[in-house]
Amino acid sequence: MSLFRKNKKLDDNTMKNGAPLIVEYKPTSPIAEQFRTVRTNIKFSIVANQNKVVSITSANPSEGKSVFISNLACTFAEQGEKTILIDADMRRPTVYKTFMVSNQNGLSTYLSGNSNLDESILKTDVDNLDVMVGGPVPPNPAELIGSDRFKNLLNTLSKDYEWVLIDTPPVNTATDASLIAAASNGTIIVVPQGIADKSSVKGAIEQLKKVNAKILGSVMNRVNAKKTAGYGGYYGGYYGVDNK
Repeated sequence: MSLFRKNKKLDDNTMKNGAPLIVEYKPTSPIAEQFRTVRTNIKFSIVANQNKVVSITSANPSEGKSVFISNLACTFAEQGEKTILIDADMRRPTVYKTFMVSNQNGLSTYLSGNSNLDESILKTDVDNLDVMVGGPVPPNPAELIGSDRFKNLLNTLSKDYEWVLIDTPPVNTATDASLIAAASNGTIIVVPQGIADKSSVKGAIEQLKKVNAKILGSVMNRVNAKKTAGYGGYYGGYYGVDNK
């Protein structure tokens, strides 16, 4: 099996949907290597023998966190590490589009008791990577995330997977993000260069600190780097890692 195998189905459709899996589509590109750099930094940041539950968030909507975490999940999976990606942004789920799977059952149906765990976890076309999509939009996402069932879910998945990656809602728009960060072993904030407002980012960090979330660092995306031009306008440049 080739480490950097291509999947034509993922290549074409994820690019059309605006959520490009660069790690799969352009595995030797500079941007793909930057995702692997972030992966390495995360590994060094997580304490040995600790559950490897990492949440990815942003201050505000449409700042690139969902595309970032989807590519990051692929980098863990390509190393042969069993990984699951949870779409906990239940108000605006996108993971099902990126990996072209059903959104009928997922986190919302599992937490509300309308599906079991096996029904709520889906395999992807990426080896070693499963997903739990957001599912149908529930009326009470924050209540579901704050439930004991969610905490128990993370404990169960931590036993079955080497890495549990969670796509959260933006910190400044939903309390869910803080609840998820508090339940994670580490949180990364995605910050788009030239778009993110400094006060918004600062506010998000302060909110995460209030719940004693462990902030591993921030990742700057959409950096203006000419070397990465041509790998998709969505990215626009390297992902730079800023460890806290």
